[in-house]
Amino acid sequence: MSSLNHCIKFELDVKDENIVFKDYFYKSIKLQKHKIYEAELIQPACPFCGSLDLLHNGHLITNIRYPTANASLPVIIRLAKQRVKCRDCDHWSMAQSELVNKYCSISNASKLKVLSALTEDRSMTSIARENNVSINTVQRVLGNCSHRFIDSYEYLPAHLAFDEFKGVDRQLHFICLDGDNHQVVQILRTRYKKTLLKYFGRFSPQARANVKTVTMDLNFYYQDIVRACFPNAQIVIDRFHMIQMLTRSFNSLRIQVMKTFDKRSRQYQLLKSPWKLYLKKFDELEKVHPRYNWHYKDCLTQAQAVTEGINTSTALENSYNLMQSFIQAVETGNTHELKSLINCQDQIGTLMHKTLLTFKHNLTAVLNGAALPYSNGCLEGFNRKIKQIERAAFGYSNFTNLLTRIRLEENQYKEKEPNSLLMTA
Repeated sequence: MSSLNHCIKFELDVKDENIVFKDYFYKSIKLQKHKIYEAELIQPACPFCGSLDLLHNGHLITNIRYPTANASLPVIIRLAKQRVKCRDCDHWSMAQSELVNKYCSISNASKLKVLSALTEDRSMTSIARENNVSINTVQRVLGNCSHRFIDSYEYLPAHLAFDEFKGVDRQLHFICLDGDNHQVVQILRTRYKKTLLKYFGRFSPQARANVKTVTMDLNFYYQDIVRACFPNAQIVIDRFHMIQMLTRSFNSLRIQVMKTFDKRSRQYQLLKSPWKLYLKKFDELEKVHPRYNWHYKDCLTQAQAVTEGINTSTALENSYNLMQSFIQAVETGNTHELKSLINCQDQIGTLMHKTLLTFKHNLTAVLNGAALPYSNGCLEGFNRKIKQIERAAFGYSNFTNLLTRIRLEENQYKEKEPNSLLMTA
């Protein structure tokens, strides 16, 4: 019996010395084959006074679900817990073990395995099926993890990044990251100006004065929040969003010019077929080896096709040259060239003119975006992770669960209490 007990404990990785395994067998439960281990949990001493003089009074049989590598063969430990009465202090008690919590039939090892699976891009249904537990159990394990990111309002990072993402009920949630170590500072349910002012207003004046830069897109009221909450912060417009606005303006003008030509004309086909080439940097276009294109029925290099296409309109050519110069100035951090391009008076498209006016209105922040090394790239990558989390779960209807799942996938979860993570489920 001792040898059998040691072998089963080694196989199941059970270290509790008070558990004694006596037998194992297979049994069909609800048309599924289960592996059953019979064991007894011994109460060695009174938990109240420590006396060894105990009166045994039967057992409480509990079927405990235990993790297994083979999900098609669930493991159940049929544990008989001793009920005892202390002869010295007259207290009744029942044997308890770290294997499972009191009043619970799911082992702590199973909950830890569920918790580990929650750090991956998987749905709760698949996690429950793999661990032979209910979906409610998985949700309770998730609910025992704290969803808070910053508990103290005495510190803020020197470099912040603002953005939003689409979450519960297709609502936009606000997200803020540390620009240096790319850790989440906070995620708020809404991105309304009143909510953001209230949240950042809770921080101490010293914490808000510590913020040196805030990177964002061209959202108009984010800048008002920065000016109101962070007295020493510089506003930095993300480089990607600047170039995106400019390329979209040029693309709109290209389509507008293209529609002025007949669909069978060479000019129309040059502006329509190789549309992706107009959005690339001119230095990256092929200039040596021409290729035949059946749309405009000619053999041209990529640079020749783009050059002939923009020559169909003076406004299109000016806009293309401005876009290429703008991209190069942003990449090199040439703020003087950037400022002259924003004040350009050449004939360009209406939408591009509005884009330049937007840049001119936010000139200092735009120049900071080109001069400083900070950007929203880390935040865009983190938003991509959030989208994957939502996609794997087919969406979330509970904002707290979404927030906790994000924290788990970043391995930053925090227990509500030291020993409460594996409470009843």
